Amino acid sequence: MPSVIDSMLEKYQCKTQADYERAIHEIIQEIALLGLWRSKFFEHGAFYGGTALRILYGLDRFSEDLDFSLLKANKLFDLSLYNTAIKKELESFGFSTEVESKTKKESRNNILSAFIKANTRQQFLNIHVNSQLIKQVHKEKVIKIKMEVDVDPPLKFHTETKLLLEPIPFSVHTFTLPCLFAGKLHALLCRAWKNRVKGRDWYDFVWYLGKKIKPDLLHLQERLIQTDRWPSNKILDSNQLKRLLLERIQQIDFDQAKEDVLPFVIDSASVALWSKTFFSTLVESCLI
Repeated sequence: MPSVIDSMLEKYQCKTQADYERAIHEIIQEIALLGLWRSKFFEHGAFYGGTALRILYGLDRFSEDLDFSLLKANKLFDLSLYNTAIKKELESFGFSTEVESKTKKESRNNILSAFIKANTRQQFLNIHVNSQLIKQVHKEKVIKIKMEVDVDPPLKFHTETKLLLEPIPFSVHTFTLPCLFAGKLHALLCRAWKNRVKGRDWYDFVWYLGKKIKPDLLHLQERLIQTDRWPSNKILDSNQLKRLLLERIQQIDFDQAKEDVLPFVIDSASVALWSKTFFSTLVESCLI
């Protein structure tokens, strides 16, 4: 395994099987971004979502997926063109993977999807994990990373370029923090829960407020209009946003939200105060 991967692994101080799985997952994410940079993907798209927050802005929680938005609508965009570049990049660093796109029929409307898959035991062998830990891993266990690209994005967003130094210096085109916050607020207000509230959204909400980031209301308005959650002839202001969030908070089971986020954070005490009262107070006192 190249020494650069050893260096990337060191910062994780892995001890358990779960530690190594998370480390490999995150390192594969970063190498995939390098492959996208080499193949000029960032001339067409920008990185956003929880993993962008973690890699580029220091969010202190694990994030599973790689989310991207095209810079302008293009429903003919072909994500599969970049699969080979990602696979080649990962192989150059010793990771044996498969990169497969879902067909358009399988993907959600306006969202293209692909998966990076790597056999967990094989990756453990590649990075010389303790043999006792390797034995604990089922031979069919797979590390899987979903990639999604929005090919018809809501517009009126702003982007910036961020520099990464590992595994080699390269740059990533990404949404600015105010626009990322707008995207997170849209998820909080509009995400369908099915049987489980996504506590990761609420964790990120607290992170943004702690960093004193102000959301880009114009971009949030565009997102809400696109999903038929806001009239196109009405301006969204901070008071209306607070009202929408306070209404949403009353619908949340925050015990479920805690259960969702705990596997993704290091310190469980970070969510100990979560309740309707806690989030309502944050909205009233900290948001804009």
